[in-house]
Amino acid sequence: MWMPAKAKWVLLADHIRARIESGEWAPGEKLPSTAELRQEHGVSQTVVRQAILVLQTQGFVEGVHGVGVFVAERPDP
Repeated sequence: MWMPAKAKWVLLADHIRARIESGEWAPGEKLPSTAELRQEHGVSQTVVRQAILVLQTQGFVEGVHGVGVFVAERPDP
């Protein structure tokens, strides 16, 4: 059975989430800028924004207007 490829924003969100969950990016740490993420992953600004929006909704990151996006403090499971 053929499965469609995941959307680019889903792949990017998965990648960022994995880096947070592995401890590579610690709570309170600032994520790379939209421009840096675009360049690193070869995606559009829209893709980066959608991935960050999903991660904000899931509680992995917090956006601070005019400052950046930071890894959210996560309660222990």
